[in-house]
Amino acid sequence: MFVRASALKGVTGENLLMLCESRLDNVVFRLGLAPTRDAARQLVSHKHITLNGEVANIPSITLRPGDKVGVRERSKSLSTIQNALASTGAGLDWVSFDRNSMEGTFVNSPKREQIPENIKEQLIVELYSK
Repeated sequence: MFVRASALKGVTGENLLMLCESRLDNVVFRLGLAPTRDAARQLVSHKHITLNGEVANIPSITLRPGDKVGVRERSKSLSTIQNALASTGAGLDWVSFDRNSMEGTFVNSPKREQIPENIKEQLIVELYSK
């Protein structure tokens, strides 16, 4: 992922965060379908999540703007998903979610200021640049 981030134009650290936020498992977490990123990764790996209407089981798939992420029909009653949706807070600008259909859209890649975590991405870049 670092190599892809450094090949893109712009600041490498910001590109790395943008690529991480564009992963399927992270988007499942951001949509509020899972309480943690680990749980989101497991939901994807166990084929509970769809990507553009097709079952997806690779958590590291990079999404493109307009991609639709949803919950399989038979998985909508899972307690993990129901509990996560019940405790979901405010939404984010780069994803939209429809609770009725349990489907969200990856609107676009987020800018650095839109990512809520306090991460010093320059330190990560320095570590991997050695």
